[in-house]
Amino acid sequence: MNAQTNRSSYLRGILDGVPIVFVAAPFAMLFGAIATEAGLTILQVMGFSVVVIAGAAQFTALQLMNDNASTILVLATSLVVNLRMAMYSAAMAPHLGDAPLWQRATIAYMNFDQTYALSQAEYERAPNQPIARKVAYFFGTATPLIPVWYGFTLVGALIGATIPPEYALDFAMPITFLALIAPALKSAAHVAAAVTSVIVALALAWMPSGLGLIVAAIAAMLVGAQIEQWSERRAS
Repeated sequence: MNAQTNRSSYLRGILDGVPIVFVAAPFAMLFGAIATEAGLTILQVMGFSVVVIAGAAQFTALQLMNDNASTILVLATSLVVNLRMAMYSAAMAPHLGDAPLWQRATIAYMNFDQTYALSQAEYERAPNQPIARKVAYFFGTATPLIPVWYGFTLVGALIGATIPPEYALDFAMPITFLALIAPALKSAAHVAAAVTSVIVALALAWMPSGLGLIVAAIAAMLVGAQIEQWSERRAS
């Protein structure tokens, strides 16, 4: 019975992940195309996507490499951009922290924007489900997304120069994040956090290496947590 339930959670994760494939694919293709145009070999492009598997950091690193930035600066800036993954991990720990080590290690690799957003929404919807079902759902969300990320990175690397500019593949990045964020705006705390992040990010757009985004994320979490506490006090 448990195995059947876990399989059901896994399949539901796959179904929830499939719609995001339609924006992840052009996003990956765009990276492959730009990376090869920047002078990277096919092997380097694919290694980039397989090892990092985080589009925002990959584009940031690529831009710095095009600007002939030092290796240390490229690595440091990419790390800063990917610090949001640490926040994702902290949010997931109450739900997945007791999973076996090999599962947690695999989840850490697969924990990027899309898998996090889908899984966190599922855990908020049903927080008391067994950990095995939570893990199964998480793996389900990653199943359609990761092969698409790899595959379309390769497609972009191979045919990127032939893609007409009017196709505007760069639309995929903002659409992806809008699709992830909009369904999560379910409470005053969520909305306050979103508004705070937008205002702070725009105010700090002058900061180098995407540091303004990190500050905006921290400010949004603090505001959201405070609103959540106020709401709980009023409810009690």
